[in-house]
Amino acid sequence: MSSSDERLALRLVRGEETALGELYDRFAPLVHGLALRVLDDQDAAEQLTRDVFARVWTDPGHWHPGQGTLRSWLGRLTHRQAVERLREDCTDERRIAARSAAASAHHAVASLPDPLREAIAPGHHDGRTYRDTARRLGIGESAAKHRMRLGLQLVAGELAAGRDGDDTCDDLRSGARGTAGGGTRPEPVPAAGRPGP
Repeated sequence: MSSSDERLALRLVRGEETALGELYDRFAPLVHGLALRVLDDQDAAEQLTRDVFARVWTDPGHWHPGQGTLRSWLGRLTHRQAVERLREDCTDERRIAARSAAASAHHAVASLPDPLREAIAPGHHDGRTYRDTARRLGIGESAAKHRMRLGLQLVAGELAAGRDGDDTCDDLRSGARGTAGGGTRPEPVPAAGRPGP
């Protein structure tokens, strides 16, 4: 678990606006990309990105280290919200399930550390053996085998965690808006000069 995740989460709970800016800078591409994969609509993905960060800002105490990294938690939250939005406009459950699964798999692979992602990412792996992967990456065969195995195990774990659900996301979805200080916080707006998703 990253201590930087914990420090950032603590700063959010204290209401530090600069922490929201850092969270946005670090994770907006992830949130937007995942929303876009599920919703397949740029405007809807941008709106969902704003909504996810607004929810984290108005009720930041829901993440804790036992839930994995901030990245994986935000990914699960975004995925769940995106699927809910898709269901509002689409009644074809097969289409919803296909988009949801593809987005989950992409997020799980994208969340891997670079060396593991390079070993198994679609477009890099394409059914190659660990020997082919070792040659492509310029590493030993045993290292390639280890990276591929570990990467696939981590992806499977991330996908299983997403299927198991997360009560935290349910709490956020239910509209809990309180803050530690009893006040309300404004919706986050990207600072001037900060690129949007």
